[in-house]
Amino acid sequence: MPLRTAAAVRLGNMSSKLSQKMGLGAGGMIGGRVALRLDPQALANLTQGRTVALVTGTNGKTTSTMMLSRAVSALGEVATNHGGANMPDGHVTALSKQPDAPYAVLEVDEGYFPEVAGAAGPDVAVLLNLSRDQLDRVGEVRTIERSLRTALTGVPGVVVANCDDIMVTSAARDAKSVVWVATGTGWHNDAASCPRCGDPIRWQGEHWACTGCDLARPRPHWVTGDGFLVAPNGAKVELSLRLPGKFNQANAVMAAAAAHALGVPVEEAVRRLRAVSNVAGRYRTIQRSGHQARLLLSKNPAGWSETLTVVREADHPAVLAINAHEADGRDLSWLWDVPFEKLRGRQVIASGERATDLAVRLTYAEVEHTIVPDPLKAIDAMPPGAVEVIANYTAFRDLNARAAQ
Repeated sequence: MPLRTAAAVRLGNMSSKLSQKMGLGAGGMIGGRVALRLDPQALANLTQGRTVALVTGTNGKTTSTMMLSRAVSALGEVATNHGGANMPDGHVTALSKQPDAPYAVLEVDEGYFPEVAGAAGPDVAVLLNLSRDQLDRVGEVRTIERSLRTALTGVPGVVVANCDDIMVTSAARDAKSVVWVATGTGWHNDAASCPRCGDPIRWQGEHWACTGCDLARPRPHWVTGDGFLVAPNGAKVELSLRLPGKFNQANAVMAAAAAHALGVPVEEAVRRLRAVSNVAGRYRTIQRSGHQARLLLSKNPAGWSETLTVVREADHPAVLAINAHEADGRDLSWLWDVPFEKLRGRQVIASGERATDLAVRLTYAEVEHTIVPDPLKAIDAMPPGAVEVIANYTAFRDLNARAAQ
């Protein structure tokens, strides 16, 4: 790589190590930030000569990135940031730690995707879904859709896109090469009208179409079934995932399609996906004072809706933890779009720094609950046995860290 980039990366790596030694963080961002300050072209230079896959969307980025990196590892060493540092600083840090890896699989915040795609020129871009998320930081989902639409027309490689998501379809339709995946995911509340012309969207079974223009559900190349996928050649492959929920089946099929585009055989990709059981602490179960607490991360209405569907399968008590830091989004109006009514009839504790805001929403959802602001104390307050713990970003991060102590 150019001497300036090499020097910037070296100093960035030193900054990461210093941050870790001083207990200031994991160093996943600061190293890249230093490197980019010293060389603004560091990201472009670090991706040059590698086969690059980018994963973006509102929900499922971290899980899909881990899945895809596991699948692509069948081809060779993979540099990846599946720990969640998904902005250019984090990308530079991840790439600089594995400078010789011929493959890179990077999770990308949807707001930064145009910048990262322009620098990296990805061979594969994976577009999972688009819905409202952190309005005070990201803005309206239709603004993101238009930004991605422009960026994806310049992607030189294949775009793997969710054809059951109206916003995704609009964003990806004009790309040079698109592989469409039917995920069966069911959140449509942010796309009642067409993102292109504004007219209503009409649904007929699994098919959807705009009533005012030619935007419509494309014919999928890949299909997500209940516990299996159907490949473009018609082969039916059992998934047998260790991760719960239909949304993780969708993530797996998106990852398999992207890996296949890079040359990984379908059966081999799925075999590697089956080994994924824990994604940065998500879905793991902790043992605490006679409780088996399963930790689940949800950050926005679409994500909470899917998670509540998963926990509804077992009638366990639930701890819900909400914070409102910058990383979460300080605007909590999204709580009113979450179908908390699904929790009626079970024992619920509202927790986190904004437990009282959550409690108001639960009251209107007619969900009986108590308030215990500390999530660990909330777990302790439950009857012994299994407990579902659902938390947004910083509440989940802090709970994971404290549970590990």
